[in-house]
Formats: sequence, structure tokens, C-alpha cells
Amino acid sequence: MERPANVTPANASSECLLQADFQYSVFPAVYSTVFVLGLLENMAAFYLLTCKTAGAPRSFVYLINLAVVDTMFVCVLPFRVHYHLNRNDWVFSDLACAVTGSMYFVNIYLSMAFFTCICVDRYVAVLHPFTYIRIKGVHYGIVSALLWGVAVGVALPLVLGGPLTSHKSNRTACFESFGAGSWRGRMVPYNVCALVFGFAIPFVVILVSYPLIARRISRIPRSARKRKALGTIYLILLICITCFLPYHLTHLLHFLMRAGLIQNCRFATFIYQMRRVTLALVSFNCCLNPILYYFTSAGKRWRCQLPFQTRATKVYTISGRRNCRLPCARQVQQLDVDELKLSRRLQQLGGP
Repeated sequence: MERPANVTPANASSECLLQADFQYSVFPAVYSTVFVLGLLENMAAFYLLTCKTAGAPRSFVYLINLAVVDTMFVCVLPFRVHYHLNRNDWVFSDLACAVTGSMYFVNIYLSMAFFTCICVDRYVAVLHPFTYIRIKGVHYGIVSALLWGVAVGVALPLVLGGPLTSHKSNRTACFESFGAGSWRGRMVPYNVCALVFGFAIPFVVILVSYPLIARRISRIPRSARKRKALGTIYLILLICITCFLPYHLTHLLHFLMRAGLIQNCRFATFIYQMRRVTLALVSFNCCLNPILYYFTSAGKRWRCQLPFQTRATKVYTISGRRNCRLPCARQVQQLDVDELKLSRRLQQLGGP
């Protein structure tokens, strides 16, 4: 049960009783399930993705980063399980509250960012294969490092900016139950930037671009690469719509309510209860993302190679051109090597 600041600023004596007793059993059950499944799935996915795969595209770095983000998120869920089993009474430090609460934002918005990167990569790989060939592996690393830098830069001030706990009725709430002053003060920039730049813009890019990409891909002759590309698009759209969209819709309404723009007690109670549901729902993306890893890598040969192992040297021979002189043979050999590289790159289009 939660008694926040008045929803109607004009009437300070009226209070809304925000109550959702189901959360004390739903959250521990959901978070415990996500912790077990998400940890096992993402550790297995991270192990397989860091192995050397036959013909694996370099854009697998996006999937590896997704696995890292999901693993970090599920590792803080036991703290939330204890918190809700203790009827929303936080017994750990303020720093632990800030870290666990910030991991929600890091998981959601980094996942959306990497989904957008996969969207752009699919478009270039399928519709502009010759441009895709010129993209180097270092480019994927630079993009991933920039996204992590932005995420850490936003999370650090939130973690170090002061306590994110509130004390009411002899209980300590963690990352919730802020007063109206907090929502109009320090929380405003974070909420606005998170909603606009963290979700709205990437979601619009995904929601608009993916159907267009799917439409263009559907015109390509039937092939396994086409099915993989379409399957990747549909699965990412499913994760975004089922996990992230409901959370941000309720979060937007909650933000407007706490800012005093919505002044209805019954509606505030409904939004509070829906936020409990969407907070639990958003955590399931950690269990759905490994399905994306498996789907995009289906049909590839997994082969782990330790750092101290040496790679076999591949030797290419030219036959059927004995009449060529030495300069001609060198040109033909270079053309064969370029053709082989192009063929291998085109075979990689089935993965992200």
C-alpha cells in the first residue's frame, strides 16, 4: 500500500489510496523465474556467441552486448525479490537501491539501442550488400562503445546524485513513491530524455523501418537468408511491442499524473496497478532475447577456438587457366579471392 503526495495539487487534503496487494506475490514469482531462466539462457548465449562460428557476421557484437546487458540485469533481480517479499521495504544501502534501479533503465534503453543497430545493419546487409562488404568490424565495436558510454554517462549521475529511497510508514521505498516535488525537479530531465531519446525515437525507427525492410526483403527470391532476415525482424518487433511499449505507455501516464497534468484519483490508482504489471512484463525481454540469438545463428557451425590455438592456413589453387602467363595468373587469382570474399559475405546475410 502506498500513500503518495496528493494527486490534485489544488486540494491538499484529498489523497489517493494507491494499492496493489498482488505485487507482493507477482513480483517475486516473476523475478525469480526471469532470474533463473534469464541467467541460464544468457550465459549459454554469451558462451556460444563468443565462440568462433563458421561464417559468423561481425555484427554478432550487437548480440554479445545484448547478452551482457541482460546478464547484468538478471543479477540484480534477487535484490528486488527480497524487496517485494518484504512488502516493499528496502533494507539494503542507498547505493544498492540506486544501482538496482538504474539497471532497469540501462537494460531497457540499451536493448532498444542495439535493436535499432540490428535494424540498420539488416537493411544495409540485405538491400546494399556491396556497401555492407566495406563495413569493417571495428565500426561495430565503435558503435557499441559509444552506446555503453552514453548509458554509463546517464546512469552515473543518477546513482551518485543522492538517495533514491523514500521513507513512509516505517518503510523504505526504493526507486518509487517519490513526492510531486521530485517529479517536477531532478526526475524530470531523466524521464523526458528516457521517454524521448531512449524509447520514442528508437521505437519509431524500428516500427517504421522494419515493416519497410520486410516489404523490400519479401521481394527477394525465396531463400534461407530471406527467412532468417524476416524472422529476425518479426521477433524484434514482438519483443518491443509486448515488453517495452506497455511499460512506457504507463510510465508516460504516471509521469503526467505525478507532474499534476492528470488529476483523477481513480485513474491514478489504475495507472499505479498497471505499472506493477508492466514492470514485471518488461523483465521478460531477458528471456526472449536468447531466442533471437538462437534464431539468427541457426544453421551455423559452432566451433570454439581458444586464444592459444592456431588457425589452419587456407590455400587456394587456380586450375583450368594454364595458358595464362604470370601477370595474367596473378590477376585471375586476385579475382578469385575477391569473388570468394564476396560469396562468404553474402552467405552471412542470414544473421544480424
